[in-house]
Amino acid sequence: MSAAMPDQAAIDAAARALEAGRLVAFPTETVYGLGADAENPAAVAAIYAAKGRPSNHPVIVHLAPGADIGRWASDIPDAAHKLIAAFWPGPLTLILKRSPGVPAAVSGGQDSIGLRCPSHPVAQALLRAFRGGQGGVAAPSANRFGHVSPTTARHVQDEFGSGPDSPLAAVLDGGASEVGIESTIVDLSRMDSSGPALLRPGQISAAQIAAVIGAWPGAGGTDAPRVSGALASHYAPRTPVVMLEGDALPAALRQLQQARPARRAALIVTEAALAADHPHALLPAQTDGYAQGLYAALREMDAAQADVIIVQQPPQDAAWAGINDRLRRAAHGSEQALERLTGAMP
Repeated sequence: MSAAMPDQAAIDAAARALEAGRLVAFPTETVYGLGADAENPAAVAAIYAAKGRPSNHPVIVHLAPGADIGRWASDIPDAAHKLIAAFWPGPLTLILKRSPGVPAAVSGGQDSIGLRCPSHPVAQALLRAFRGGQGGVAAPSANRFGHVSPTTARHVQDEFGSGPDSPLAAVLDGGASEVGIESTIVDLSRMDSSGPALLRPGQISAAQIAAVIGAWPGAGGTDAPRVSGALASHYAPRTPVVMLEGDALPAALRQLQQARPARRAALIVTEAALAADHPHALLPAQTDGYAQGLYAALREMDAAQADVIIVQQPPQDAAWAGINDRLRRAAHGSEQALERLTGAMP
């Protein structure tokens, strides 16, 4: 995180902007969020308009540490209290039954609600300053719908601008997000009928959740609530994304260079030897470092003016589930990009 953190005056000004129905971008440990007063349907609608987000796609409500979740959710199961004690503040979102008085706008019209308490100090300061620490800030990622999520304030400004034409009243800079991919989402809204369900993988794993609540979370099923980041195509740069094993990369690069016209690839790899003479981002081979750098790498390679972004396929074990989920969605629809670019298919 940046050494130059927003001062209290900037935090208070951002909180007042939220209370006035404006939009504020702020850092969390996962990605930067595009925040609005969760109890103001017009402000929540402004999030959807700014992002170009479908109105039936729910957003997550962010709460200050110690906030009363009973104000937002009803029929709160014991499993929720256990997970909150274990993982809040942190990168875990809980799907619970929405309290009747909470506007349906934050839930895409559903009777459930997603709640999270972020651990980033700037996010916590903003949430404490907003409505005396008892309000909720609805905040999806601060980017255009479906695009790569932002992990720095500069990424947010690249998406929405920073002048008078920007839809944002403020962008709070808290440095680069430490986790780098969105929170794990666990559904506890159907405990009686379906039990717990893991609806989006993240840094907190299914095994960690099971260790706390004594039950392995299922996959959700067709009747699971809609949640953020669950569309087949998401987190996607404008350049097609293809994933290849490292030993398949050299042949693919030769085919692209031999195509007529020759094609240019940008690479995201964990082995520097695979990336010689190509624009590339080198990520750590460990999950935490890889996740932290992934979205910045996708954005950087998207700006490289290449015909395709080739990602060296990460390991497929459970520790990489959240990373592989984001990469699969980023690559959705681009599976045959190499064949098209090299002329192997019409």
